[in-house]
Amino acid sequence: MIRRLALTGALLAQVFTLPATAQQVINLRDADIRAFIEDVGRSTGQTFIIDPDVQGKVSVVSERPLTRTQYFEVFLSTLRANGFVAIPMAGGGYRITAATGAAQAPARGGGDGFVTQVFKLKSIDTASALEALRPLVSKEGQVSASRGGGAIVVADYADNITRIRGVLASIDRDSRAMRLISLDNAGAREIASAVEAAAGSAGDGGPGVRVIPIDSSNSVILRGEPEMVTRMAEIVSELDKRAAAGSDVRVIFLENADAEGLLPVLQQLAGQQVQVSVVNSPAPGQGESDKPATPVVSGTPGASAPPGPGRAVIARYGGANALIISAPPDVQRSLGEVIRKLDVRREQVLVEAIIVEISDDAAKKLGVQFLLAGTGGSSIPLAVTNYSNTAPNLLTLGGAIASRELDRTTTTTDDGVTTTGTTTSTASETLQAAAAQSILGVTGSLFGIGGEIGNDALFGAVINAVKSDTRSNILSTPSIMTLDNQKASILVGQEVPVTTGEALSGNFDNAFRTVQRQDVGIQLEVRPQINAGGSIKLFLRQEASSIAGPVTEKSADLILNKREIETTVTVDDGDIIALGGLMDDVERRTVEKVPLLADIPLLGEAFKSRSRSKQKTNLMVFIRPTIVRDRASAQKLAAQRYGYIRDQQQQFNPDREPSLDALVRDYMGGVAPAAPAPANPASTRGTAAEPQHAGK
Repeated sequence: MIRRLALTGALLAQVFTLPATAQQVINLRDADIRAFIEDVGRSTGQTFIIDPDVQGKVSVVSERPLTRTQYFEVFLSTLRANGFVAIPMAGGGYRITAATGAAQAPARGGGDGFVTQVFKLKSIDTASALEALRPLVSKEGQVSASRGGGAIVVADYADNITRIRGVLASIDRDSRAMRLISLDNAGAREIASAVEAAAGSAGDGGPGVRVIPIDSSNSVILRGEPEMVTRMAEIVSELDKRAAAGSDVRVIFLENADAEGLLPVLQQLAGQQVQVSVVNSPAPGQGESDKPATPVVSGTPGASAPPGPGRAVIARYGGANALIISAPPDVQRSLGEVIRKLDVRREQVLVEAIIVEISDDAAKKLGVQFLLAGTGGSSIPLAVTNYSNTAPNLLTLGGAIASRELDRTTTTTDDGVTTTGTTTSTASETLQAAAAQSILGVTGSLFGIGGEIGNDALFGAVINAVKSDTRSNILSTPSIMTLDNQKASILVGQEVPVTTGEALSGNFDNAFRTVQRQDVGIQLEVRPQINAGGSIKLFLRQEASSIAGPVTEKSADLILNKREIETTVTVDDGDIIALGGLMDDVERRTVEKVPLLADIPLLGEAFKSRSRSKQKTNLMVFIRPTIVRDRASAQKLAAQRYGYIRDQQQQFNPDREPSLDALVRDYMGGVAPAAPAPANPASTRGTAAEPQHAGK
């Protein structure tokens, strides 16, 4: 305090007051700035509030007397030279603060209260308003945009709110001009593209012009700074005039669409008779690649086109996928607009299917057969038990043995010598072959006993017991990618010959058999249609077929198992839908027995044959479509499939490089597909990175 009084005294001694003219002379060297501010307040009668961070020394020297106003101006200049400013306050005083925070300090005309106010924006967007106002808000204040947009919320001191309101009123103005220009000859889209390119490459640093094409009225809207709009309007008018003298023939090279498919549509729009081109089939031995590559021009003769000056003739050049239009400028403009909208890159759809079939087959069989039969002229009656669900057939075995006994012959010569021989008949050979086949067809366990009773009778007993259990788990995952609204199919299987007709009777001189080959395996046919909102309409047919075996043991005809679904469904992008399936549970029990004898307790089991089978099948088909909109999505899918197959090869042989990588590198001369990196790495923070198999 004593030091400050001493400095104040020194300042008073160095300031000479002239009462007659109210002028002062200043001569300060390395004086404390706070003491200097206090002296100015006493001399000028102003009130100053000094921030705590205002510190330092100042030197001010004037060689001539200064008026009170001049003295205050020197004071303000001195503050600025030392990095400080004097900000007017609501009560008429000044606040001395550092110049770095002066933009956030409140100005005169408000109050020191803290208030919140919402400013509705009329012309500028919220991002631009935030960028302009954020440096003006005090350290204690805050500015933000409303969630719905179109408004700015500011919380700050009342006097600073007043200043922000004034600044916002100055910048929230729409000074741009708007002009509508109708076109008579040129197309709105073509003119808009040319004007936007010219405005963007002007290089004069001026503001750009937004060009909005209006197809319905063939006009454009120019919006921007008045001077720029006027310049561009003159260019649009000049281009439209020159388009009137343009050529009546135009060649359009298509980028995505097919000229052959687009030609009939344009011919109908132009009123031209649609001509369907018929391509001659190649001669035997001559494929499509053998035909000469001559240009194909399809169209209609001039006589079939509608007469008059406004007629249009449209043709196609197949060699370059191009369309040729001969028409007046207005017709060319209309057809060109149709081509522009149709000649776009079509989205693709990846359709993945999962076919799951789980089955369980169990069977049990137990049968006892008896045989007692006489041979030759024996009077022993025939007694036999034979069941359809047991093997072998005991009657077949007995018949083969009996036929062999009948084939024995005895011959006596003149000298009394008797010889015994065997001759084989056709019936005997047939019975013996059937017996052998019956024994070979036995499954499970077989116990039997048999023999001859003297020379006139046969006996036999056979017990057959079988138990089988078969389980299967079949999983198929066909997938295919196709264009939007384009049919595609995939088949993984075999071509199986199926007999459709035959003539094997001896009445025909030339025996023949007609055979048709049928596809057996996994088939998927699909035609996707992308709807608005990301849903997909699928027209599909899914088939899974296999060979069950021959109809009978002696037949060459086959039994084919077939599971087919043909339907139309609507699925959202990336969702999995269950198309349908089958849950089948079949159980069969069969008992064959001899009446009366089979009902005897315990002993009756020898006169029965039991069989039991149980079959349970679960079949389900799932479909998942995925829209592939751009190159990045296609690369991501390819990288996922490539990585999966590569990992399977790596697990099979971990010590060697996967052959897939070697083929891509050496044979294709390319690199393994990998998912593209995100456009903004900062936006992916906090998310788990996907594994990149292809980079291993």
